Amino acid sequence: MPEKDKKKDLETTLKEKVEPLLEETMEKHLGITIPQIEADISDKLKQPPLNIYIPFKLSFSKAKKFFKKEFFKNELQTHQGNISQLAKSLDLDRRSIHRTIKNLGIKIKELRLRTISPKQYQEEIISKTIRSTLKPYEEIIQPQKMEKMYEQLGSLSRNIAKFLPREEITWKQAEKEFEKQFLEHSLKEHQWNVSQTAKKVKLRPETLHRKIKKLHLKNNKV
Repeated sequence: MPEKDKKKDLETTLKEKVEPLLEETMEKHLGITIPQIEADISDKLKQPPLNIYIPFKLSFSKAKKFFKKEFFKNELQTHQGNISQLAKSLDLDRRSIHRTIKNLGIKIKELRLRTISPKQYQEEIISKTIRSTLKPYEEIIQPQKMEKMYEQLGSLSRNIAKFLPREEITWKQAEKEFEKQFLEHSLKEHQWNVSQTAKKVKLRPETLHRKIKKLHLKNNKV
């Protein structure tokens, strides 16, 4: 299916299946529905769920290393430590994966003891996505009600996972998505001042300019 059609199908599923679930859960446990929360969660579920691995406060190189380690650890777990399957999924050769595991200090034997299924992994990602979206609203919603909402994340995530397709992502796609999310977050934090952002993330300004162009990052407020 063409990428455009996939995106359209995902948006339809979110609107017709996922948002009603979110609305019903909020109404039952918060006593109110907040359209902005539904919209925020839907927007995040449209994106590759990689932001949960990104430590935005680190420099670009350190954040990328952390991201790569967490990404490979989770992919190894969902593939039960099978290097051949992982190589095919990530579009890498086995030698590259073995080298990455060694360089990042990943203990593959330990991961093989606590593998998770793709379905469990997807549910976990959805739960973390919803939790991170709800967190900024903790200041305006009563703690008791918010706690009830958090208690429903397990069942809510399982129900949402039934409707959302889980797509494989190559390492090249994951790497690009990391750079896009990390740099866009940092640029917004510094009002798109390239010099200040470059200093904060420890990149050369000309390098940051090249990445902005390559990743098609745009300041929509300009």
